[in-house]
Amino acid sequence: MITKNTAKHNLPFRRVRNEGRTVADIAFDAQKIAFAPISFQAALALRNLGILELLNATSADDKTIAKKLKLSLYAVQTLLENGVAIGLVSLENGKYTLTKTGWFLLCDPMTRANMDFVNDVCYLGMHSLQASLTKGKPTGLKVFGKWKTVYEGLSKLPAKNRKSWFAFDHFYSDIAFPEILPLVFELAPKRVMDIGANTGKWAKKCLDYNKEVTLMLVDLPGQLNMAKKNLKKYGKRAEFYPKNVLDPKAQLPKGADAVLMSQFLDCFSEAQIISILKKVKAAAHKDTRIYILEPLWDRQEYQAATFCLNHTSLYFTNIANGNSKMYSYSQLENCVKKAGLKVEKVFDQVGRFAYTLLRCKK
Repeated sequence: MITKNTAKHNLPFRRVRNEGRTVADIAFDAQKIAFAPISFQAALALRNLGILELLNATSADDKTIAKKLKLSLYAVQTLLENGVAIGLVSLENGKYTLTKTGWFLLCDPMTRANMDFVNDVCYLGMHSLQASLTKGKPTGLKVFGKWKTVYEGLSKLPAKNRKSWFAFDHFYSDIAFPEILPLVFELAPKRVMDIGANTGKWAKKCLDYNKEVTLMLVDLPGQLNMAKKNLKKYGKRAEFYPKNVLDPKAQLPKGADAVLMSQFLDCFSEAQIISILKKVKAAAHKDTRIYILEPLWDRQEYQAATFCLNHTSLYFTNIANGNSKMYSYSQLENCVKKAGLKVEKVFDQVGRFAYTLLRCKK
């Protein structure tokens, strides 16, 4: 509870920068963080049980909502009261109305993808985040299976969890694809290597965009099996190279005029990125262009985007692999240089979610 003595006994305000806000406002922000996991689940229940959707159509009182959704009055009242507390609904004259924040939670595709990903992929494992930070291992991954990284077990995740993982991954990559296609094909590559091909969505875009190009898909065997099914109609224009790029003995296929890594390098530590880029360099010829697409957290226009990216880093820490993150431009550029490559051109603000595309060469 907030008391008059809170500042005196617990908060050394003499040593804290004056933010121009009251103690009550600051304390309220702190309580939001303290109760954040509960707020999240309350918001998810309001969405999934249909309460937000009903209020998106019309304002209603608690009894009407309970009757229409066949929920107990207790459940509806408890959720709505929390909905008011976290700003998803408002209450006036006994009727509840959806707020703009509530509408965003219900209708915005990015918010939905983020929320499902956090709930279905991150939430249970995140309880062990501190252990992941101290051990350098994704200790939260144990809620799904005994794998070293999430990528090894991606094809074996339960259907709901796997669906949320791919929805999250594809939402952010897909919105950049239309803008990067002409940039990648600007120099007319005949063979394009897609490292970290996943289910083949980017490869499909390339194959449809240019009817002459051949795609060389590189990924773990489990992911490539899904890509093979999705790209069957393209025949020999789609080539598959099952590789673990972290295997010291693994070599990348040669002959690519362009190499693309879309949202791939953020899955690795800086030392691993340098190792991967050295393999790319070894497979490249003198005119090969290497394209790196990443949402760099320090190149974002909106604060919400930076917030999302910084939090996504903790997913990598706790669930994905224990040692990667969303990088800044300087960190990624440093890896490129250490691998013996150079950044030739930078395309900023690509896609709605401010991606950066680096074009590199030997």
